[in-house]
Amino acid sequence: MKRALTSLIAGVLSFGPALPAAESPSFRNTIQPILTRYGCAMGACHGAAAGQGGFRLSLRGFDDEGDWISITRSANGRRLTLEDPARSLFLLKAVKAVPHKGDKRFEMNSVEYKVISDWIAAGAPGPKADDPRIVSISLAQPHLVMQAGKSIQLQVTGKFSDGHSEDVTRCSKFNATNASVATVDDAGLIKTTGSGEGTVSVWYLSQLALATITIPNASNVEPAAFAALKPRNFIDELTLEKLRELNIPPSGRAEDQAFMRRAFLDAIGVLPTLDETRAFLANKAADKRDRLIDALLQRPEFVDYWSHRWSDLLLVNGDKLAPTAMWSYYNWIRRHVAANTPWDAMVRDLLTTTGSTLENGAGNFFVLNDEPTKCAETVSIAFLGTSIGCAKCHNHPMEKWTNEQYYGFANLFARVRSKNGTQADERVLFSDTQGDLIAPLTGQPPPPRPLDVTTPIAVTSTEDRRIVLANWLTSADNKLFQRAIVNRVWANFFGSGLVEAVDDLRVTNAASNEPLFVAACDHLVQQNFDLKALMRTILQSETYQRSSITLPENIHDLRYGSHYVPRRLKAEILLDTISEVTAAPTTFKIDKRNANKGTSESYPMGFRALQLPDSNIASYFLKSFGRADRVATCECERTNEPSMAQALHIANGETLNLKLAQKDNRLDALLASKQPDAKIIEEAYLLTLTREPTERELTKATQLLATAKPEDRRTTLEDIFWSLMGSKEFLFNH
Repeated sequence: MKRALTSLIAGVLSFGPALPAAESPSFRNTIQPILTRYGCAMGACHGAAAGQGGFRLSLRGFDDEGDWISITRSANGRRLTLEDPARSLFLLKAVKAVPHKGDKRFEMNSVEYKVISDWIAAGAPGPKADDPRIVSISLAQPHLVMQAGKSIQLQVTGKFSDGHSEDVTRCSKFNATNASVATVDDAGLIKTTGSGEGTVSVWYLSQLALATITIPNASNVEPAAFAALKPRNFIDELTLEKLRELNIPPSGRAEDQAFMRRAFLDAIGVLPTLDETRAFLANKAADKRDRLIDALLQRPEFVDYWSHRWSDLLLVNGDKLAPTAMWSYYNWIRRHVAANTPWDAMVRDLLTTTGSTLENGAGNFFVLNDEPTKCAETVSIAFLGTSIGCAKCHNHPMEKWTNEQYYGFANLFARVRSKNGTQADERVLFSDTQGDLIAPLTGQPPPPRPLDVTTPIAVTSTEDRRIVLANWLTSADNKLFQRAIVNRVWANFFGSGLVEAVDDLRVTNAASNEPLFVAACDHLVQQNFDLKALMRTILQSETYQRSSITLPENIHDLRYGSHYVPRRLKAEILLDTISEVTAAPTTFKIDKRNANKGTSESYPMGFRALQLPDSNIASYFLKSFGRADRVATCECERTNEPSMAQALHIANGETLNLKLAQKDNRLDALLASKQPDAKIIEEAYLLTLTREPTERELTKATQLLATAKPEDRRTTLEDIFWSLMGSKEFLFNH
């Protein structure tokens, strides 16, 4: 039977599954979309946690039964007048025939008014068990290539569980993510404003779709700007394809010294030594960059760097864990990095761990995340790159996750237990055979199941649910798992992820280059989740080796790979490089305010910041330059944003000045070497900037050192090093 709302005005778009004339409008599929589309069920109105004016709805209508009761039964049913719908307060306030703080929502002669009136006249029936359910929504034109100043109307189609599809544009909600490229109005009309790439997200009944809008750069770019480039691998091919689409010309190849410094800092977090720099710059072999990359991936500093990175992700924190447990956790990470354990195997080992937390450090993950919902949220961010936290109270407003899915996922961790071990600070982890999490909305334990899995684990099953979780999570078919780690690795080498923020892989948050993202994930799977193989491919690409010097046509590009984007060094790397250049190691002390009992006051002399297992360090420098405190699994914990405190500390703070003034440091060694002044200046530049000074720089600095009085030579050299290490060229990777 052809479905249609015969009571509606001909040609007007419907609001959900259309119904035979004999049936009343569906509360679930017709009334709820109206309440969301016109803001009644939004957080700023009755969808707020406490509602508004004594009237409360679920956010975006995720609780059909509860909303129907609230509308029809609360306040003694005074909101509806069944015998005369036009007198219903529910309608009178919506058209502002009576005072309404929420203002007018729609007109009295509108289709929305007519539909709600018909529903009330039919007795305001509630949601039915056999109502068709929305399955998905799609856009007629999901990928748009347009010119600035043009407009286009989006058309949204909903597919329902009974097999029928229909236009649901009128009651969909639209949101543009980049107003400098395109805007969208409430009806779904897109207006383009400038060049670049933007997206418009579409929401309808907790289903999401995304439209991408590409507006090529209007500049005249010669085809030769692309034709001369020779792709090294799939990264280059797909990056150039995107740049051609956007009409953004790429910069040239970085010079050897720039590439060397960049690769050292990005891959292992240290600067090359004087001898390494000279040897690389003097090497004329065509494959010297590839050889350098292979060497970096095998160095012990690689283990230090990536152990520190994954310790940030997994929250190794001496404030939350006893010293022995913290070291056990860190050493577990370090062993896997040193062994180059495939990422899927490492995560599987973490999630299925049992036994002593001192013998198997991975168990401390569950000590830190000692509650099912906390565990679920940490796992989703760390290993799926997406936050499900909003779905704890209601369906996620910007993602596909529902409240039901949230508690089903969290219930996978409900039987993880721990008990005291035989040693001090030891916990013994095990999986119980009973116990479930109760979902507040239903008052019942939700069927435990991974996200997006339709078949749940039987509640009566005694199998360790984490095994099912780990098998699903690390499966080669789990795209989110692949995307999460690829995005993190990509961001390490390019400064930003293919999706930003790095741990915000929402349906409504598009990648800067989706084909490239897919190809990188496929590459990771083909390499059996070998992260070194992915890193090698990135480092070898011409895209990574591109110069940071911009062209007028690509200066505004920060996401598409037309040039390398400079970024300030991370806090730990910057402190280590200052110590390395000055040959004045840092002594790291435990933050006594947060220290556990039995913790020693400081780490041995010679520890670098990237070798520290713990973030619980008393360091003004690390704190000022944005280290991660490892309190929450979120990339937002670490910041590279500049601040006045940072600028003042570099200029006048103790860290740099005391290291330069320290006796028997690098400066004393250079002065004692009795080398010519020009040679000392050359080494200063090679040590700090990984390049030789220009003729002008060499002449000026040499003159300063040569004309200084004997008693002032050291102070003058301090000033030269201070100026080099306070420069953007030193503070930034470029």
